[in-house]
Amino acid sequence: MKINGKLVEARPAPGQCLRTFIRDQGEDSVKKGCDAGDCGACSVLIDGEPHHSCLIPAFRVSDAEITTVSGLGTPDNMHPLQQRFVDAAGFQCGFCTAGMVVTVSALDRAQLDDLPQSLKGNLCRCTGYRSICDAIDGVVGTEKVSAGDPGRSVGRSIPAPAAKRIVTGTEPYTMDRLPTDLGHIAVVGSPHPHARILSIDTTAAEQMPGVRAVLTHRDDPGVRFSTARHENRLDDPDDTHVFDTTVRFVGQRVAAVVADSMTVARRAGELITVEYEVLQANFDPALATEPGTPLVHGDKGRGARIADPQSNLVAGFEGTTGDVDAGLEQARAAGGTVVSGRWQTARVQHTHLETHGAVGWRDENGRLVIRSSTQVPFLIRDELCHIFGLPADDLRVHTARVGGGFGGKQELLTEDLVLLAMLKTGRPAVYEFTRTDQFTIAPCRHPMRIDVTAAAGADGVLTALSVSVLSDAGAYGNHSTGVLFHSCGESVALYRCANKHVDARAVYTNNIPSGAFRGYGLGQVSFGIEGAIDELAAQLGIDPFEMRRINVTVPGDPLVTWQVEEDDLEYGSYGLDQCLDLAQGALESGRTDPTRNGEVLASQPDWQIGEGMAATMIATIPPRGHHADARMTLTAEGDFIAAVGTAEFGNGTTTVLTQIAASALGCAPSQIVLQQADTDVVGHDTGAFGSAGTVVAGKALNSACVELRRRIIEVAAARLGADQADCRLGPQGVQAGAAFIDLPGVAAAAGGTLECSGNHDGSPRSVAYNVHAFRVAVSTATGQVRILQSLQAADAGVVMNPQQCRGQIEGGAAQAIGTALYEEMILEDGHVMTQVLRNYHIPQLADVPRTDVYFADTYDSVGPLGAKSMSEAPYNPVAPALESAIRNAIGVRIHQLPMNPPRVWRALTT
Repeated sequence: MKINGKLVEARPAPGQCLRTFIRDQGEDSVKKGCDAGDCGACSVLIDGEPHHSCLIPAFRVSDAEITTVSGLGTPDNMHPLQQRFVDAAGFQCGFCTAGMVVTVSALDRAQLDDLPQSLKGNLCRCTGYRSICDAIDGVVGTEKVSAGDPGRSVGRSIPAPAAKRIVTGTEPYTMDRLPTDLGHIAVVGSPHPHARILSIDTTAAEQMPGVRAVLTHRDDPGVRFSTARHENRLDDPDDTHVFDTTVRFVGQRVAAVVADSMTVARRAGELITVEYEVLQANFDPALATEPGTPLVHGDKGRGARIADPQSNLVAGFEGTTGDVDAGLEQARAAGGTVVSGRWQTARVQHTHLETHGAVGWRDENGRLVIRSSTQVPFLIRDELCHIFGLPADDLRVHTARVGGGFGGKQELLTEDLVLLAMLKTGRPAVYEFTRTDQFTIAPCRHPMRIDVTAAAGADGVLTALSVSVLSDAGAYGNHSTGVLFHSCGESVALYRCANKHVDARAVYTNNIPSGAFRGYGLGQVSFGIEGAIDELAAQLGIDPFEMRRINVTVPGDPLVTWQVEEDDLEYGSYGLDQCLDLAQGALESGRTDPTRNGEVLASQPDWQIGEGMAATMIATIPPRGHHADARMTLTAEGDFIAAVGTAEFGNGTTTVLTQIAASALGCAPSQIVLQQADTDVVGHDTGAFGSAGTVVAGKALNSACVELRRRIIEVAAARLGADQADCRLGPQGVQAGAAFIDLPGVAAAAGGTLECSGNHDGSPRSVAYNVHAFRVAVSTATGQVRILQSLQAADAGVVMNPQQCRGQIEGGAAQAIGTALYEEMILEDGHVMTQVLRNYHIPQLADVPRTDVYFADTYDSVGPLGAKSMSEAPYNPVAPALESAIRNAIGVRIHQLPMNPPRVWRALTT
């Protein structure tokens, strides 16, 4: 066959699909998202027609012309469609982009006119599809930074530095450009939700040709840890082993085979014999703390940092400010009302298109190196050194571009096994999750039960707010403590109320573990609180926007959750008032737009129209420390090299950090070379989670750049014999009157290079706000919900890159719409039944409305150059806003996610 015009003569392995065959020929642009024909990341052209290469046996396309995205164009000579994807920022993490571009390149005019149908086989988890449609339609959203005004980079929609490489498939991801002599790892998982391993016979597997090692609990380092990663490792319970003698959920590691190929590893795994003592299991979090319920970690002591292992309690707290009972009576006496309800959120998968994976080898000096698809390379390195007793200098951890995360890659899930295999075999090793692994063994979003009681007088003023939360941690406690505390933080602190009470528990069950997910618990608890506030407004006859204006905290109010004010949380700026006005105005204007007000549906008797909104607040930086080091260097050649530790996984930090550096140094963004996400690059970085890439790493980098600018001018002034006040730094060098010294000259005058460092400890923390509003149509006959208008107003401070920030909001809203309307992992007795993408409905292009985005005009005193974080926040208000719109349409509130047609229909008929 020909691949991108080059003749390839090679024999596929028996049963080999075209995707892996193409990659074996060195063409890495063809990605693995599912290997089941569901996502389209592997799309190629076969004789000019688009196909999912994971479904095509390689031998069936001999003599064919195969074209991948890199065959359409190169970074230096792009196809016009690739250029349009650059101009419209038609990607975020970029993992789906190669397949998306290939598919679109083959569409005819009629197919282009029906993109929802034509692109139903190509999924994007990041963008919300608006920017992809803009790219296809030729809508240009980027602004070029002119040579005459290079210093004004911040605030402009400039392209991502990697844009050309992403759209041509030449930007490497974790599993691209792999080393040779790899040992492939296949894991044998437990068939039982709770069991004790009595014996493991690995003899037959070890004797199989091509097997390098078989790993079991006999190889466990003997150190307990948590897969969750935080700045302080003591934040999470130490309840996990690399290999344990007790298994606590279906699919938990029992053994792993390291072999010359994945085929050999999997076949050898089938030869391993395990004898189990099956133990009683518990799948109901409501029963977890009841006497007699099977204990999941009853063998753990105080050192594990579990609140009460003898009652399955991972973490819990209760606190009160004021007197809630008195507040309830006050509302009734003031002619008001009391609302009580129970809300339930579902178990949800991140479904980032790049699965978890890591590859390890020894460098030329014999040092251990791991490349991982992680959001937290420094924390991964530190915990691996803790587990295996290694000095930090003996291990380097870094990332390539990461194909999506949404909090799911703030975990240690593959790296420990890769390192153990390397230490055991002395050779390189690789471990990559399948899509089924993502559903069955990767942590998911915490399902929660939220009970809310809220009271207000006839004037709408809140007099009482009581919240009770039950969170299902699953079999291991990773992130459950932090998620529990955070979920009840800003969701409660958003409202000014003298009488508050919170009672929250996270419990162990024998379900799949839960972990970090976009919003970190706020999305779940806000679903309940916002629903209760909205119901109060409805019963009191108060407009829901006005209900928020009456009760939300404003500068000067303490940010009180249930007991104390957050010490380092402050109003760096305040834009919630603007967000409420913007959202309300946009929603009202939609009533006169026939494409958004549902005129056609409203004429049908079984379709009802409703509007709804919700407001949320989030801290711009995670609590309890989030540190970043940065370094800025002027090289002897006059180049600027920025070094940061934070990772890029579609969050856009690479672009924003480049803009920050260019603005501080008065140069073009193209002059900045960014080195990132590598433990060898800077001293430390807590990681790219909690939306901290811009506000923490960005502030550290800005500090380094400001200092470098000062030093450049200082050196230049001395060399030119000029006053520093007369020196102006430009893209090429320093001007002082008629005198000029170029950047290499400055570096030479400084002894060869100039280097400055910056750091930031993540404190103080500001707050950001989001208001989402919907107009929906609901069928009373079927329970179907159609979104007619979707909009979000966001307080992001100074918007560093408007197009990119808008994309973050659109993508967060799209992901949340999926959570709200149809995404749900189904478990039966601990067994995950939704194991492939086709059985787990993430939004396709056809499912997602365009979300109109509006920005408040604020300048934050805490963030870098006035910016706030805006990656997690857009997700949180979406589900409660949809619930309120549905309630407004049909008069019935849906208390459980997802609000799919069966649930809506049942609510109408019961």
